[in-house]
Amino acid sequence: MSQDLGGSQDIFYARSNTVALPLITRAEGIWMWDDDGNDYIDVSSGPVVSNIGHGNARVAEAMAEQARTMDFAYSRVARHQPNIDLTARISALAGPGYERVCLASGGSEAMEIALKFLRQYVVATGRVEKRRIITLSPSYHGGTIATLAITGDEALDPFLKGFAVKSERIPAPFQYRVPTNHTPSSYRMECADALEAKINEIGPGNVLAFVVEPIGGLATGAQPLHEDYANRVREICTRYGIYLVYDEILCGTGRTGNFLASHAWPDARADIVVLAKGLGSGYAPLAAMLAPAGMVDELAGLTGFNFSHTYNANPITCATGLAVLDEYDRGNLVAAAAERGKSLRRRLQGLAERYPSIGDIRGAGLLMAVELVHNRETKKPFPGNFLPTEVVRKCGLKNGLIIYSRRTANGQYGDWFIVAPPLTITEEECDELILRLDATMGDFEAAAAKQLALEPTG
Repeated sequence: MSQDLGGSQDIFYARSNTVALPLITRAEGIWMWDDDGNDYIDVSSGPVVSNIGHGNARVAEAMAEQARTMDFAYSRVARHQPNIDLTARISALAGPGYERVCLASGGSEAMEIALKFLRQYVVATGRVEKRRIITLSPSYHGGTIATLAITGDEALDPFLKGFAVKSERIPAPFQYRVPTNHTPSSYRMECADALEAKINEIGPGNVLAFVVEPIGGLATGAQPLHEDYANRVREICTRYGIYLVYDEILCGTGRTGNFLASHAWPDARADIVVLAKGLGSGYAPLAAMLAPAGMVDELAGLTGFNFSHTYNANPITCATGLAVLDEYDRGNLVAAAAERGKSLRRRLQGLAERYPSIGDIRGAGLLMAVELVHNRETKKPFPGNFLPTEVVRKCGLKNGLIIYSRRTANGQYGDWFIVAPPLTITEEECDELILRLDATMGDFEAAAAKQLALEPTG
């Protein structure tokens, strides 16, 4: 029998990944330690998930107490109080229009629940032709087959062709690079108008939903929507009878300084919101679909929404979610995300003044991205033979930073890394993060100069 059994998850990833991964043995707050005792700052909260920080003893105790009391009760055959309490808490934080909460085990699952719910609703109400979905290119909405199919990444086309039904795509309203005949504002409006054009191309009666991230993740480098764009797409969706779905899997649950990132646009409320990541903050797999009572209750009186998963509303997960939300209250973390985000952004802008490879800093609250460019004056990305996302991760590890970054869409839209530490980060820890990032950027630019200088010029 082979002695090389099992292995860590990364053995499935491409071997072309040049970054050796540390073996993490302990984590607390914003900090992680490896098996050699080296400390790291978790710059990106993993994949922007550890909102309340690592090693929270109160959350761990709530999980253990729930496990001791009642470990599992399946939602198809029983009710339990942690489910009732958590959904009421989420609904109250989300506000009017989100009176019903369907729990899930992760963002991909919750996004599928949202799409299935809308599809079931239109079928039950006699609008069976409404089946097409529109998304942005680029965008990211999950890792299942269905959610990959609505993810705006042309690099996935060979995988999806003949295997899944792709969404219709319209351009994402990037603001760092806009066509020469546009201002950022006019380009946003052109991108919004592209939604109306796509609806008319397909036929409004055939379109189910427009799915969009209020603030993107790694797919767009934390590109935020602007209020004028959000208001415009809301108006278009309302006029044509299209459901607007906000994917707040990554940007929701307080990370941007509002419980929902879309709370910043009171006139552009979505029909459906999907939350995940920070809701469980890494302690347990937890996500949610938020919907209005009117739709849910009407459908329950017709066919019902009868799709479920084994771990929907798992008691231990629900208890975890309640304890996580308690930590939000205890640390006033939503307000902290807004204030600390402003402070950290100022520090990042100071680095940008020193390092010409920093082209743009964008995002909101404690969800930001740093775009890396070969030429800041022309905004030219690095050439394909140099992978800035991998190099910056490697330089970060050398300087005690764990950074989330990987090339998306084959670098078609640029390269960036995510700066999204736990919302518990202090001012002093922000100083230390920037100190280490300063050293990282110095090493990064040295590595870029060395490698690109070795490339043939002819």
